[in-house]
Amino acid sequence: MRYFLLCFLLFSQSSFANFDWSDYSSLLAQHVIKGEKGGIKGHLLDYQGFSQDPKFSSLIERLALFDSTALAGNKKIAFYLNTYNLLAIKLVADHKPKNSIRDIGTWFSPVWQKPAGVLNGKAISLDTIEHKILRKMNEPRIHFALVCASMSCPDLRTEAYNSIDLDKQLEQQTRVFLANKDKGIHIKDETIYISKIFDWFSEDFNKNKGKQGVLQFITHYQIEAGRFSNYQTLDYNWDLNQVK
Repeated sequence: MRYFLLCFLLFSQSSFANFDWSDYSSLLAQHVIKGEKGGIKGHLLDYQGFSQDPKFSSLIERLALFDSTALAGNKKIAFYLNTYNLLAIKLVADHKPKNSIRDIGTWFSPVWQKPAGVLNGKAISLDTIEHKILRKMNEPRIHFALVCASMSCPDLRTEAYNSIDLDKQLEQQTRVFLANKDKGIHIKDETIYISKIFDWFSEDFNKNKGKQGVLQFITHYQIEAGRFSNYQTLDYNWDLNQVK
């Protein structure tokens, strides 16, 4: 009897410690499509279809009650990547900005600092998830998985992140993003142009090495980048990654 009780308790703890993202994967697979906007090719999202599906409201409700404090390692990274991207979608669905997610906020109160949703009974912002949680995990590839609802952001995947496949997923995200000359890397006239993401978060890619550290990181994925000692940044397009 004690054995079965112990098994039940362990199963219960395991169940509560993991969030079920299967509905999120289903929504992404259904509403993320390939497209082009503002001269940038990438994945677009049908925000209306996504947010009107009952699975969306169910996800938001379950997230509000979920206790994520016990998560660690890849489980923690995968959970918060999904949470960030889902809540960015929620912000757009709730406020319906005409052109950009940044229109939701102001200069003094940017959208990134506004409550984006509720986690474990407490309001949480996109800034908190990105800067206070994910960036502290020492995994630079998160920057190619976080999607702030904009065309120059990395593409939304058509599946949720999960702890088992996380390394493979992040590696694929990084390679796909860097291979996209519209927003990742573009070499033209002996100049290399790269995403502003590398400027904003340069210390995450190779601490204390500045531009050289960034180029070292990029060279791992794009050998040709190794011949450059400096770079320029691509313009960042903040238009919504929304299906027209």
